[in-house]
Amino acid sequence: AGLRATAGRAQVTLDWEPVPDAVGYQVYRGDVDGGKGLVPLDHHGGDVLAVPHPPYADTTGEPGRVYRYAVSALADVGVEGPRGEVVTAATAEAGAGDQVSVVVDAGRVLGELARPWRGMIGSEHLSHLLSTDTTGGRPIGEELTEALRLARTELGVDTVRAHAVLCDDLGVYREVDGRVVHDFRAVDEVYDRVLALGLRPVVELSFMPRDLARDPGRTVFAYGAIISPPKDWGRWYDLVHALTAHLVDRYGLDEVRDRWAFEVWNEANLEVFWAGTREEYVRLYDVAATAVKDVHPDLRVGGPASAAGGWMGDFLREATAPVDFVSTHTYGSPPLDFRPLCARLGYPGLDVLWTEWGITPTHFNPVCDGVFAAAFLLRGMRSAAGRIPALAYWVVSDHFEELGRPPALLHGGFGLLTVGNLRKPRYWALALAERLGTGELAVRLDGDGAGSLVEAWAARRPDGTVTVLLWNGTLDQSKAGGHAPLDRQVRLTVDGLDGPHFVRHWRVDATHSNVAATWAALGGGDWPDEEQWALLRSRDVLDEYEPGRVVHGPAELDFPLPMPGISYLELSPERPA
Repeated sequence: AGLRATAGRAQVTLDWEPVPDAVGYQVYRGDVDGGKGLVPLDHHGGDVLAVPHPPYADTTGEPGRVYRYAVSALADVGVEGPRGEVVTAATAEAGAGDQVSVVVDAGRVLGELARPWRGMIGSEHLSHLLSTDTTGGRPIGEELTEALRLARTELGVDTVRAHAVLCDDLGVYREVDGRVVHDFRAVDEVYDRVLALGLRPVVELSFMPRDLARDPGRTVFAYGAIISPPKDWGRWYDLVHALTAHLVDRYGLDEVRDRWAFEVWNEANLEVFWAGTREEYVRLYDVAATAVKDVHPDLRVGGPASAAGGWMGDFLREATAPVDFVSTHTYGSPPLDFRPLCARLGYPGLDVLWTEWGITPTHFNPVCDGVFAAAFLLRGMRSAAGRIPALAYWVVSDHFEELGRPPALLHGGFGLLTVGNLRKPRYWALALAERLGTGELAVRLDGDGAGSLVEAWAARRPDGTVTVLLWNGTLDQSKAGGHAPLDRQVRLTVDGLDGPHFVRHWRVDATHSNVAATWAALGGGDWPDEEQWALLRSRDVLDEYEPGRVVHGPAELDFPLPMPGISYLELSPERPA
């Protein structure tokens, strides 16, 4: 109820009243004359189109064209209520106002700032850490290790989730003359490296060892991961139990119980990742979870690690073994809110972990390398804050080989970091979010696209420094290269400052902190030569915008915020000389 459509320059912002217990909302649009029926509004994310909450900015329409809009609530993915009232709107004229006012109350702390990116990061399968091969002349294992170190030290990440710990390249299972042999030495090697970085693993129990597979010819990825159910359910139990017991014995019960998690399989609701039925997946989970719990009942285990938010309700209804968390994935939209579904099915307070999330599910998509993905990342993290303990961006590094190794420096790879560990704009987005203070501050936004295009996050540090992160972005990936009518002018006001403050301002946009622009200026191509690598590394820094200056409260600062674009400001108390 209460659907409102507000026309702005090159966008229509939709807002509505939240529905109790909804996991998300589907926005519909149609022609005003009724000649074309209402259809789900597609912002070209390539995955789930639903969003977790209002407001929503439609930037996909033709300028000045009047559309009808409606919204429905979702009880689960694919379980949709009736559409609500229909409203009409069209984008405003090109000359409409484009200023957004952002007011931060430096004296009003709302609580501790939530940081969902810290919970988890994704990575290519961890045997890649052991690789001595090179891509683009760069050492794979060494650079993937460094990428994970940066995620820990610069982004504050706690755990890493990766596929294929049971695959044959780590040699965990084989049968010799009908006798089962377990060997966890290679697993120890990769987990030792992970722990040495200060990270903990999510033990994704996948994929099936060849000798245990019912159908070893069914594979996925360039490295031939076997997606078959086991041929012997007892031996599947024995493998999971033996691995879990070994990890507890090697790393200690307190360590594994308190800081690790076991996740059963990956995206079994897609045929490409699971050759069995849903019922067989639930059996796979039940057997594996029982094996984990038989080692110690307090070890954490969950699933279904599904694609596109699928199977969540079915899994919770059908699993008979304990479920300590549910996990799922989505791309191209902020993550939905499955807490109400868990509560309805008898799991109140259950952790919902998004063990994969990103801008696109499509490999080699140029959107991965630009600023658009950076603004998208902040929108999702801000949406998740306070309701999702772990939103794992997929993945940390372009050293990634699911469909083959990278063919060029900027190839649309999933990584936050390039081969060579140059920081992409979306890496800077997370690094800036991590620089926010600990105490979240109250923020009020007004103007054209306030809250739907332009968002802000503010916090203060114990020393009194006020930190403000702003971004301008749409979910509409047809505008990934930028769209001038969506650019906005920001007036930032910071109330409640005590005494003079020194202001510094950093930016991420088409011409600031953008490795793609730097590489293009150097001539682009496939891979840098040694001189170009040196230049790229020297420019792998956050770009500061304008010289710093002293302000007094209330501080007022005016600056442009392009779409896509990010601004980050720090206002630090001036200390007597």
